[in-house]
Amino acid sequence: MADNCKLCRIALENVSVVRGGQTLLQDVSMHIHCGQLTVLIGQNGAGKTTLIRALLGEYAHGGTIRHVDGEGRDVAHMRTGYVPQHLEFDKEMPVTVEDFLAASLTRRPVWTGVGKKTRAQVMEALKMVEGEKLLHRPLGRCSGGELQRVLLALALHPAPDLLVLDEPVSGVDQNGLQMFLDTVVRLKEHHHMAILLVSHDLNVVRQYADHVVLLDKTVLKQGKPDDVFASPEFQKVFGLGAKTLNAQRLHGAERWMERKTEKPEEEIARAAAMVDEGRKGGEA
Repeated sequence: MADNCKLCRIALENVSVVRGGQTLLQDVSMHIHCGQLTVLIGQNGAGKTTLIRALLGEYAHGGTIRHVDGEGRDVAHMRTGYVPQHLEFDKEMPVTVEDFLAASLTRRPVWTGVGKKTRAQVMEALKMVEGEKLLHRPLGRCSGGELQRVLLALALHPAPDLLVLDEPVSGVDQNGLQMFLDTVVRLKEHHHMAILLVSHDLNVVRQYADHVVLLDKTVLKQGKPDDVFASPEFQKVFGLGAKTLNAQRLHGAERWMERKTEKPEEEIARAAAMVDEGRKGGEA
């Protein structure tokens, strides 16, 4: 893609990943703009995880990944924050949220106590995600949404140029989901971060994304959510006319559109309404 963009961005140009003789990504070109939420979608095996690992520096890649300012100049030493899908830990471990975050901010063992400077840093990190009340809570007693906000606070220190969120709200209840995503929007708007979110949730993509990238080892389509959803590329990847198994999911053999007779935008709206109706029924 021609790079005549005038916005601050993380620019990927012809990024390819080959491992074990297998091409996992080929010529991926896309921009993750500062102050915008870019959402990555695609079926299982499309290369979403591979792309994340390339961004994190875990996988060698061809092509370039650059942090570029609005004048087209490279910004050195791109900092990347990362929130994984899950955190595996012993929930009976006697560690508070303060201990967990302090351990990442200092080399001093947390069992010797948390100093004033470190505690202030921990509180500042939690404040950014509206998690101050979690300071003294045992980590194992945090709900799914609360734990993801703690991980988000960790990813924000030091302040990243690129924030990568790998399905961070998978399995989180509706309240936790809303709070997490509202926090992400606030970070985007107030701190002008470039944010990349991997999501299979159709409602999340439609409601929150500024830019959507449809991936299948290469970029098939990118643009505004409704434009991508209505595209032939999207319909080819996810299929039309199959019985709706889960309108919220966009991977595997699941399909969220049911009627060929509907226009794409009508199908999207109907599928989203089915999800909302199902949630209300489950809450009753």
